[in-house]
Amino acid sequence: MTHQVHIIGGGMAGSEAAWQLARRGIHVRLSEMRGGGDRTPAHNGDGLAELVCSNSFRSDDDEKNAVGLLHYEMRQCDSLLMAAAAKARVPAGSALAVDRDVFSAEVEAALRAQPTLELVRERVDVLPSDGLTIIATGPLTAPSLATNIGAATGADSLAFFDAIAPIVYRESIDMEVAWMASRWDKGAEASLAMGGDGRDYINCPMTKDQYLAFREELLAGDKTEFKEWEANTPYFDGCMPVEVMAARGVETLRFGPMKPVGLDNPHWATEEHPNGRWPYAVVQLRQDNKLGTLWNMVGFQTKLKHAEQVRVFRTIPGLEQAEFARLGGLHRNTFLNSPTLLDRQLRLKSSPHIRFAGQITGCEGYVESGSVGMLAGLMAAAQIAGRTWTEPPRTTALGALLSHITGDAEAESYQPMNVNFGLFPPLHDVKKKARKEAYTERAKSDLVGWLGTLA
Repeated sequence: MTHQVHIIGGGMAGSEAAWQLARRGIHVRLSEMRGGGDRTPAHNGDGLAELVCSNSFRSDDDEKNAVGLLHYEMRQCDSLLMAAAAKARVPAGSALAVDRDVFSAEVEAALRAQPTLELVRERVDVLPSDGLTIIATGPLTAPSLATNIGAATGADSLAFFDAIAPIVYRESIDMEVAWMASRWDKGAEASLAMGGDGRDYINCPMTKDQYLAFREELLAGDKTEFKEWEANTPYFDGCMPVEVMAARGVETLRFGPMKPVGLDNPHWATEEHPNGRWPYAVVQLRQDNKLGTLWNMVGFQTKLKHAEQVRVFRTIPGLEQAEFARLGGLHRNTFLNSPTLLDRQLRLKSSPHIRFAGQITGCEGYVESGSVGMLAGLMAAAQIAGRTWTEPPRTTALGALLSHITGDAEAESYQPMNVNFGLFPPLHDVKKKARKEAYTERAKSDLVGWLGTLA
C-alpha cells in the first residue's frame, strides 16, 4: 500500500490521528515498534493505545470540568478513543474509567477494519526525510529516534519521571476494615447509570498513628536508584511518586491522595455518629477492569522497589493480605520544547513535512494526548485535501490546549500540562461560582462553527 501519511507510534495520539485520516479515505502507514521485537519500560503488551498508568480519563463532567469538556469536544469530532472508552467503561463515579484491555482491543479492531490503513510492527530510528509524517511516539520514544529528534531540532529534549501505581486483586482486600464509598457521594447518579452502586471507591482508613507510621515507611523504603544521567530529571507534579509527596511535608499526603474529607467510615459508627466518622487519612482504590477484579491505588505512583512495595503497602489497613496484579514502576518521559520548535499546525519549523502529536509535545494525560493526535490528523487531512486549516477557537478546550503547546506557553519554563480552565481566554464579567459553567457554555457554542470547517 502506498501511503499518503506515515504515523510513527500507535499509542493514544497515533491511533486517534490514524483514525481521523483513514476514515476520510486517506492511505496511512501506522508504525508501532511493540510487536516487532521491541518493548518499552512501561508497556505490558503489544496492543495499540495501551494505558500504562491509571485507567481513568478523569472527570466526564462537560459542564464544570475542563477535561470533561475536552471529552465532549472529541466526541463531536467522531473520536475513536472516546467511542472505545464508551464500550470499555467501568464504574468510577463522575469519572470516565475503562477496562484497559477492552479499550485497547476496541481501538485496534476499529483501525484494522479501515481499508486504507496499514499497521506495521516496526521500529523507526530516524525522522523521514520527506512525505507527510506524524511523530506520536510519546514519552517513551525509542532512544535511537529520540537522539535523531534531538539532532534535528538542535535542542536537547526535556525529560521528567512518570511513576506507575500498583493494581490490587479485589478478593485480597479486607472489607471488614475497608469500605466502599465515593467522596461526598459525588457521581452517584453517573455510577448507577453505568451499573455501579454509587459507591465506586474502596477506602482503607488510617488513624493518626497509622498514618505517621506509614509515612515513615515510605520515606525509609528502598527505592529505585537513578543512573547518573537521570539524577537531575524533574518530576511532573500531576504524577508525583507517593514517597516524593511524603518527603514534602508531614501533611502533604493528607491534603493530596490520602485526603479523608467526605468519607464516613461505617466501621467506626457509634450511637452519636451512626454514619461513622472521617478517618485521619485514607487510601482509595478505583476499579480497573469491567469484571471488578482489579483495583488500582489512586495517586500511589511509586519508585519503591517491588519487594518494598509489597511490604510497605501491606501495612495499610485492609491491605494486610493484598495480592498485586501489577506493582508500581518508574520510567523516563521525554518531550519537546514545543512552543519554540513547532508552528501553530504542530509542524516542526525546520522540517514542516513532520508533525508531532501527543505527549511528546508536552501535553499531559491520556485525553490530552489523544486530542492533540486528533488535531494532527485533521490538519494533515486538510492539507491533503487542499483546504485551508482553521484552528479550533481558543475558547474551546481543543483550541486552548493547542495554543498552549504551540506558542502561548513560556518556552523557558515549559512543562507538561493537563487541560485546565487557566488555559482559556478569561471571563471577567462572570461571578466566580458560575465561571466554570460559563467557560463550557462558551466553548460549546464556539465549537459549532468550527466543526463546520471539517470535512
